[in-house]
Amino acid sequence: MTKITRYINLLTLLLFSISAYSQAGSSVFNFLNLPYSARHNAHGGENVSLGYDGDISFALNNPALLSSSTHNSLSMSYAFYGASMNFAGVAYGHNWGDNYGGIAVHYLDYGKFAYSDEYGTLSGTTFSARDFLVDIMYARQLGPMFRVGAALKPVYSAYEAYHSFALGADVGGYFVLPDSTLQVGLTLQNIGWQLKGFYSDESGQKLETMPLNLQLGLSYKLPHAPLRFSLTIHNMQRWNLDYGTSENESVRWYDMLFRHTVWAIDIIPKKDIFWLTLSYNHRRRMEMQLKDQRSLAGFALGAGLHIKSVRVGFAFSQYTRGNFTYQATLALDINEYLK
Repeated sequence: MTKITRYINLLTLLLFSISAYSQAGSSVFNFLNLPYSARHNAHGGENVSLGYDGDISFALNNPALLSSSTHNSLSMSYAFYGASMNFAGVAYGHNWGDNYGGIAVHYLDYGKFAYSDEYGTLSGTTFSARDFLVDIMYARQLGPMFRVGAALKPVYSAYEAYHSFALGADVGGYFVLPDSTLQVGLTLQNIGWQLKGFYSDESGQKLETMPLNLQLGLSYKLPHAPLRFSLTIHNMQRWNLDYGTSENESVRWYDMLFRHTVWAIDIIPKKDIFWLTLSYNHRRRMEMQLKDQRSLAGFALGAGLHIKSVRVGFAFSQYTRGNFTYQATLALDINEYLK
């Protein structure tokens, strides 16, 4: 217990000291906030506390969610964000005793854009914009109920003739009761900065930070019912999330507090044959809703099946005004094929 307590204190000190240090300044690579899988999407894009059912995609939000059940787990995901914007990713987990590892590669393509001059005259040629992410994860079991994890995240972006490279990291912790009814996750995502900026100014190369996000998550499953409730508190390092409002509008404190939360409910039968998830993200609702029009912005819905070694999932949500995001994931338990 002394060793575990030392790890907890060190992790907590690291999380809060880095978040306090990194609050100032603008950030880049905000595509890192997009969900990595259909199940993650269905949870509102924010969940750091679900880590015992073998879904390696949740470890991409909190590396401490790697576990014995993610060993030889392969996950492939594709998302369509409307127009010509596409996202794809693949993740794989491999363990060595009580040491859990994983690697993931993600790719976001914004499509083709037409060149034009300052008067809007098209030149007939196009350019592209793309983001790339590699996620190298590691977690360590510290007793039956607690794990810690970390991830290294090289990031590369290419927008027309502008290129940027950054090196980031995630750190996290995970606690679960022996009966798995209560799960708690704490993570600090995207610690890091650009090593090569998109542009230079009179003072030299402009280097910006990555989109830091300190999150606390709690998930509770009812002991005698197939229901699980999750609450994720995100961007704890920054109170003001007032993005997307005009200068004449103000956000009341209780509205701002609610914008830091994502709520989700899962229907999960005992044999884990399927899952059904509904979530609500208040910040997304406030930023993406269309005035004088009905909108599902802020809500996300997903479902999945688990048949032997194969898991499939599908989710839809709204990340851009007026367009829906559709995401599908296929996951395989390779252990079944190695028997």
